[in-house]
Amino acid sequence: MQTLDSVQNAAPPGALASPAVARNTQPILQVLKAHLPAEGRILEVASGSGEHAVAFARALPRTTWTPSDPSDQARASIAAWSAQAGLPNLMTPLALDAADPDGWSALDVQVIVCVNMIHISPWSATEGLMAGAGRVLPDPGGLLILYGPFREADVPLAPSNAAFDESLKSRDPAWGLRDRDAVVAEARKHHLHLTRRVEMPANNLMLLFRKVG
Repeated sequence: MQTLDSVQNAAPPGALASPAVARNTQPILQVLKAHLPAEGRILEVASGSGEHAVAFARALPRTTWTPSDPSDQARASIAAWSAQAGLPNLMTPLALDAADPDGWSALDVQVIVCVNMIHISPWSATEGLMAGAGRVLPDPGGLLILYGPFREADVPLAPSNAAFDESLKSRDPAWGLRDRDAVVAEARKHHLHLTRRVEMPANNLMLLFRKVG
């Protein structure tokens, strides 16, 4: 499953850079700092270029941050950014595919973070993410955090999100903004319950799910 959506900018040799990272890192970090355990073990699913992983690990030095991506190119980029940063709490990237939860190893994590994946991947990736999170997160209290644009039945779709949705579907018919209620329903199948919805800049959301029985 390919989820990488980055472009090459100034970066270490072998690395990719995504312009979206500069725009959304600080708003995402504000939410993470408010809800992550002080010394948590965090898995990032679909880390893409790896810039978020470096920024989050640097800002949260008492956590252990493990990035992952199914793409060889993405993992090479993550490794390049990691080598440049030299952070002791940033782990080697895992070859983890959200769409294949049976391939997830027995991970010891308290939190899973997934930024900008579910709309740039087939629905099977969301199904796999929920299955994998339900399997490896601790019960009770394990935390899954999603970031990205969503469709919501009770909120008019912003014109920019509508145009983005059309653009995604033109690139791949299996991509596109997901209905929030459908994502919530899929999560509940694996004992993950939506506990917080946070409005973010540029018509994005952060959705926080807790593992409950």
